[in-house]
Amino acid sequence: MFVLGIDPGLTRTGYGIVEKSPAGLRAVAVGVIRTERDARLADRLLEIHRDLSAIIADYRIDTAAIEQVFVNRNRMTATSVARASGVALLAIAQAGISVVEYTPSAVKMALTGYGAADKNQVQKVIQMRLGLDAIPQPADAADALAIAVCHVQANGLQWRLDGAGAPR
Repeated sequence: MFVLGIDPGLTRTGYGIVEKSPAGLRAVAVGVIRTERDARLADRLLEIHRDLSAIIADYRIDTAAIEQVFVNRNRMTATSVARASGVALLAIAQAGISVVEYTPSAVKMALTGYGAADKNQVQKVIQMRLGLDAIPQPADAADALAIAVCHVQANGLQWRLDGAGAPR
């Protein structure tokens, strides 16, 4: 089963794909979709949509998870992240794939046992859990893998009860 994790952003949208099998978890693909800051907003969103749609098709994704938009201090940043998140959700929905949103603290709690863990702790857990030689860079890519692993953990028991497969 292939699980897609997405860390949305207008300039950098991180994606990470993990495969869950009887042998465990393994990282299949990880990276970022970059858009140019000086490009028109509509073109940037279209680029994110096209690239995510291609990734979904190339890897035959079974289920997906995305980081929930979190408004802290900067409303402009939150707005651009929300736009990127909406486009990512659209690409997933168009492919007929189930998707769940997780808060940053839920991802941290699932991976480290502490909802206020720092990024470095989460990244090291991802490196160890997936047997990676190095922490994926940039941080958006590592965060996307963390979201995918969180989704696998959160749904592992339910998938076993449902017959060892995630619904499409």
